[in-house]
Amino acid sequence: MGPVPSAALQLLAMAGALGLVHRPLGDYMAGVYRSKRHLRVERWAYRCVGADPDRGMRRPAYLRAVLAFSLAGVVLLYAMQRVQGVLPGSSGLASVSPAQAFNTAASFVSNTNWQSYAGERTMGAVVQTGGLAVQNFVSAAVGMAVAVALVRGFSASRGSGELGNFWADLVRGTVRILLPMAFAGAVLLVATGVIQNFAGVHEVGRFIGGPQQWNGGAVASQEAIKELGTNGGGYFNANSAHPFENPNGLSNLLEIFLILVIPFALTRTFGTMVGSVRQGYAILAAMAVIWVGFSALMMWTEFHHGGPALQAAGGALEGKETRFGVGGSSLFATSTTLTSTGAVDSFHSSFTGFGGGLTLLGMMLGEVAPGGVGSGLYGMLVLAVIAVFVAGLMVGRTPEYLGRKIGSREIRFAALYILVTPALVLVLTALSTALATPPHSVLNSATAAVSHSHAHAFTEILYAYTSAANNNGSAFAGLNADTDWYNTTLGLAMLLGRFLPMVFVLALAGSLAEQRPVPETAGTLRTHKPLFASLLVGTTVLVSGLTYFPALALGPLAEGLAS
Repeated sequence: MGPVPSAALQLLAMAGALGLVHRPLGDYMAGVYRSKRHLRVERWAYRCVGADPDRGMRRPAYLRAVLAFSLAGVVLLYAMQRVQGVLPGSSGLASVSPAQAFNTAASFVSNTNWQSYAGERTMGAVVQTGGLAVQNFVSAAVGMAVAVALVRGFSASRGSGELGNFWADLVRGTVRILLPMAFAGAVLLVATGVIQNFAGVHEVGRFIGGPQQWNGGAVASQEAIKELGTNGGGYFNANSAHPFENPNGLSNLLEIFLILVIPFALTRTFGTMVGSVRQGYAILAAMAVIWVGFSALMMWTEFHHGGPALQAAGGALEGKETRFGVGGSSLFATSTTLTSTGAVDSFHSSFTGFGGGLTLLGMMLGEVAPGGVGSGLYGMLVLAVIAVFVAGLMVGRTPEYLGRKIGSREIRFAALYILVTPALVLVLTALSTALATPPHSVLNSATAAVSHSHAHAFTEILYAYTSAANNNGSAFAGLNADTDWYNTTLGLAMLLGRFLPMVFVLALAGSLAEQRPVPETAGTLRTHKPLFASLLVGTTVLVSGLTYFPALALGPLAEGLAS
């Protein structure tokens, strides 16, 4: 079978596998978040934090709990890295520098998992397993909790303003969803050849140039939650291109499946919880159209033969693993940048100009197709509010969505959500670009941090801040981000890009939950119809396209047209 038919078959197989589990998994998650029963291990967790899981929270209390828990995670993970040198089981690795420790703590707590360090040479087993892997679970559970709180805002029946209980949502999401699915995923990964052991660095032989050392580790268990929680931080520096993390084409498809399965299934959870599965299907359709479209376009750009070398290779294979090929690498790249995963099985900086631009644009859409675990659903619902408002303006009618009126207050929260991430990306990119230009090369952002010039160098900087502010974590690796300037500013971008949008999402959820439902009338927009799904796709693309197009024109578009 040729590489193009093989790529198309992989895309169809992935869509089929996701379709098979969509309904049972989505309904199961809805049951988890609506359950009134508490497991014994969950009661123990509630006692540890002194929380009453049956007490409803309004927006201020829910937000305080989210921020307090996340702040505690940043402090604890930072402290673990700073004292790593004296911790047992750290493989003899030194403590992490302050700027690097802050960047990593912000990265994993914000579900970004940006890594400006070599994983196996910087973090020991204690930090990898007891710090980073734990945050892989709880940071994903936080995103799911915020998404469920917004869904409850739409489904609240009496205008109570209550959004549920954050501690119950956090613990249930971790114990009942992420832990069992990660366990099953780890077993399947081991079956495909991913390693799982507690071996440290050991010598495997002597070759030309000296001894060869390999690193072992609990890789499969961390790899499973890395993908399942749309985290992305790799046990090894090469991430999912490393043969110990991703040994073959089957493991590659399994990892892509783990990335996409919960975000897509959450649309079914949404439809079930609001009492109309057709509403969930409309959101699912919008997400699926964008994902399939981006995947097909990425494959076309990477298979496009621009010269004899590409023709002989069968596609743009530079920076890609031959065991995955152009098709597998393109599907992975699209899936990881349309979600907040950031894991990579290829070198995004080596993609064609337009291919690299697609990875950027996928993040710039807000990572909503299907997006991160939780964050993809609440991001798409915010865009749905915008789409309903636009439709209402067209017909001169007060917009309504799921029985809630969308007034000026709700639109302000939605608009702030839409604007905060582009502001972080564009301001920090402009500042870093200016500081990287002599004679202003200060604060360790000197031109030495950028390995290319002109359009590609600008794309590297733009990509870094787009990835950080959107909590993705992938990189155009030609940028040396391990400097005090980038570690600090990227860390701030990750924290602000994660938690400021959550503030506005929960504010929107609280505003909706305080309303009493309004009945449907003949003039109510039918938001479960294909027309609305098409409007939602258009809104998603246009909002991001108009915001980022000038920056894209200076980077990947200029590079693609010049090649």
